Amino acid sequence: MRISGITIPDEKHIAYALTAVYGIGLRRSMEILDGLSIPHTKKPTELTTEEENAIREKIESFTIEGELKRQVAGNIKRLKDIDSYRGSRHAKRLPARGQRTKTNARTLKGAKKTMGSGRRKVEKT
Repeated sequence: MRISGITIPDEKHIAYALTAVYGIGLRRSMEILDGLSIPHTKKPTELTTEEENAIREKIESFTIEGELKRQVAGNIKRLKDIDSYRGSRHAKRLPARGQRTKTNARTLKGAKKTMGSGRRKVEKT
């Protein structure tokens, strides 16, 4: 089963499989299935074509995938352009929501880079 260019995994329950689409989390997935009265434990291979089409139609009514990614990128660019604090944090690749950076913050900062003392050890000859 494919929805807006994304292949939905066949081995997972449909409620979890729909989260493969960017912009669809578990809560929204369950709301979609409840609205269409489809059991959450069904697998994508067990769905009828009517159910597939109903799910596809419902999901495509939301902002998902490429359009949502463009929207998020546009919001970040706007923050950078107006020179806001949050925009500067995004530009520096640091946490934008008040987290500490002395320790942690590894998601944005990347792998830890150990700094030396600044002095080179004297080599013995």
